[in-house]
Amino acid sequence: MTGPNSGATQLLRQWRNGDEAACGELIALLYKELRSLAGSYLQAEREGHTLRPTALVHELYLKLAGSDPLDLKDRGHFLAISARQMRRLLVDHARHASAQKRAGVRVDLDFDLSATGGLAGGWNAADLSEALDRLEQVDARAARIVELRFFAGLTDEETAAALDISRATVRRDWDYARAWLYAELTASPQDRR
Repeated sequence: MTGPNSGATQLLRQWRNGDEAACGELIALLYKELRSLAGSYLQAEREGHTLRPTALVHELYLKLAGSDPLDLKDRGHFLAISARQMRRLLVDHARHASAQKRAGVRVDLDFDLSATGGLAGGWNAADLSEALDRLEQVDARAARIVELRFFAGLTDEETAAALDISRATVRRDWDYARAWLYAELTASPQDRR
C-alpha cells in the first residue's frame, strides 16, 4: 500500500525507533493538512491574532521535535495529537499575551445547541482549555472529538476514521461534549465539575 497513510505510518515507526529526521519528514508529508488544521484553530481565535497558520505548524514541529518520540499508530492518531498540541500552543500564546496586556483573550464559539436555542459566546481561551481538560478527565474520547470536530474542522466521518470509531459514536459523543462544555462554561466557578 502506498500513499500518505502508509508513508506517514512508516515515518511514525522510524521516528519512534529513534530516527529524529523522520519527525521533520512527517511534518513535511502532512504539512498541507497541518496548515489547514492550524487555520481552523486560528479562525476560532480573536481577530488580529499574531500567530499565523504557518507559524503555528512551525511551533508544533519545534514542540514535537524537542520531545521524545510519541507512540502513534497512524496518520489519524498523529493528526489528533497535533490538534491537541496546537490547542495547547494557542492557550500558552494567549496566556502570554494576556499577561502582557492584562486582559483576557476571548474565543468565540458557536456550539449550535439547538435544544437550547443555540449558543454564541466568547470565553477566555484559558477557561476553554481548562474546561476541555476537565472533560478529558470525564470522557477522554469526547474531548478528542471536540478537538477534531470543532477546532480541526473534521467531519463526522473524518473524526470517526481518525479515532477508529463509528460515525454514530462520534455523533453521540459530540452532542454530549457540546452540552457538557456549555454547562461547564456557563456555570459559576464554584459549580464547575
